[in-house]
Amino acid sequence: MFKRVAVTFSALILATSALAELGESSFWKAEVDAGNLPPVAERMPFAPLVVDLEAKDRATGKQGGTLRTLVTRTKDVRQMVVYGYTRLVGYNHEYEIVPDLLLALENEESRKFTLRLRPGHKWSDGAPFTSEDFRYWWEDVANNEQLSPSGPLEFLRVEGELPKVTFPNETTVIYEWSKPNPQFIQELAEARPPFIYRPAHFLKPLHNKYADEESLRAALREKRVRSWAALHNKSDNLYKFDNASLPTLQPWMLATKDGKSRFLFVRNPFFHRVDTAGTQLPYLDIVEMNVVSGGLVAAKANAGEVDLQARGLDFKDIAILKKGEKQGGYHTLLWGNGTASQIAIYLNLNYNDEGWRNLMRDVRFRRALSMAIDREIINKVLYFGLADEGAMTMLPESPFFKEENLRAWSQYDVDAANALLDEIGLTERNKDGHRLLPDGRPLWVVVETAGERQEVENALQIIVDNWRAVGVKLIMRPLERDILRNRVYSGQTQAAVWFGWDNGLAQPFTPPTYATPQQQEFFAWPKWGQYYQTHGDAGEAPDMPEAMRLIELAEAWRRSSSDRERATIWQEIVDIHADQVFAIGLLSGARQPVVVNNDLMNVPETGIWAWSPGAHFGIHRPDEFWFDR
Repeated sequence: MFKRVAVTFSALILATSALAELGESSFWKAEVDAGNLPPVAERMPFAPLVVDLEAKDRATGKQGGTLRTLVTRTKDVRQMVVYGYTRLVGYNHEYEIVPDLLLALENEESRKFTLRLRPGHKWSDGAPFTSEDFRYWWEDVANNEQLSPSGPLEFLRVEGELPKVTFPNETTVIYEWSKPNPQFIQELAEARPPFIYRPAHFLKPLHNKYADEESLRAALREKRVRSWAALHNKSDNLYKFDNASLPTLQPWMLATKDGKSRFLFVRNPFFHRVDTAGTQLPYLDIVEMNVVSGGLVAAKANAGEVDLQARGLDFKDIAILKKGEKQGGYHTLLWGNGTASQIAIYLNLNYNDEGWRNLMRDVRFRRALSMAIDREIINKVLYFGLADEGAMTMLPESPFFKEENLRAWSQYDVDAANALLDEIGLTERNKDGHRLLPDGRPLWVVVETAGERQEVENALQIIVDNWRAVGVKLIMRPLERDILRNRVYSGQTQAAVWFGWDNGLAQPFTPPTYATPQQQEFFAWPKWGQYYQTHGDAGEAPDMPEAMRLIELAEAWRRSSSDRERATIWQEIVDIHADQVFAIGLLSGARQPVVVNNDLMNVPETGIWAWSPGAHFGIHRPDEFWFDR
């Protein structure tokens, strides 16, 4: 619950004492001695974020060292923004939202939010970080038609109403609506945050409102772009993190210009976090990120060529990773997974074939197919029995988890499944034993996959035999990811396999958009999602009572002003999913291998690998990791 977070007097005393005892890092000492960089005490905010590592059962560390990690695409340098997880507010290790860049945030009935900045806070180039950076984004970027043709971001609209945004002084920003906007705070804490601020001092020379016309023309010629807006947008990549010149607030800043396969990130000399011993974070001086083929990640980890790696590793890699631990000087942790289901089958309720669509909209059919799956066998064969068998629902770490929802229509019961299919009227069979649709067609379910995960194909092979026992033939069809998505969105796919909800850890303040018919990305209702996302210009309006109820609940959540109301709404949404089996979940909690150098400290033994909430490593604060060498 996040209502008001203020800084106490004792906390300010602690911050002040930590600031007074700050020690200079060896990494920047030469620059300080040469007069090119101010001493660390002058680089920190007047009230830095003091991290009490002892309270988190972590060891106070020392600065220095280079951490090696791998990505599989050049554009994944943006993972440094994810892992760095520096946000206005962010999740702590207990999944509570707390101030980070902000000194405090005041929330009045989810209608008015007052953001208090840290006095003296600076960008990585030493320029002040103030309310002017927020004003610049709001007035000159978000509301500039040439830079933002669609206007401000959608989460800032409440029933079409944009906020009133004011800037009383250089450390205060106020967002205010006439109605509640309960998702405002949560969006600021996301793995990919909205960045409602920009380094105004850096971007103003590229903006036609502020730039000298002749200088701007020269910059356009130099960068070979046709318009000032194109130049501005090309330079303004706080999330992409591909512009080494763009100031940042993250723990590390990009030091490689025009890199291709190797990128270096060096410590931000103006970073705002400090430990209680007076050591400025991050502890690590450099992060080295190398780009390799996806098939080489496990092999390079096995060879000891990484210090911290989870991305690009799957459950199937555990055996080879364990084998290389002694020689590679690392150990392999097995974290939990934040997705609601590792594998989920989605029957497309918007399938273009009317006969099949009507059948798949019959909840008895979805329940029967779910009950006809032997999840225990799949768990033993694919995950050595380490996953949690059951339907797609929230994970135990969420307040909306119910054991009965996990078990709902997911117990292996061939007799009960057959009885439901008979009850529907699917009693006729062909000579091969397959049930027949009312129009005489055989009950063949074509399940399309992205063809990227071997575990999916292996699971479906088991389900082929399971469904045969109830007179249903499963036909597996691997496709490329983009082709699969386009087919699902256009109603050409009968059924598809994907993960369950990305966020199986929902809290009352989590927007329920992804669990209601408001996004085409949920493969059970792509056209309903399109209808909502395009305001009726595309797709189809929901016409199933349960789906319409989910829409009502989503709107009620947006209008609510208390976490108690939102929790009640969320629980009904989760319960409806469990009853209606909109996605046939197989297993959750599949282990994520995490390779950690034996000398790397403060990496938690147990954790949850999740994009949202958590930003993968971000929630565990890699700026607090350090080498004991």
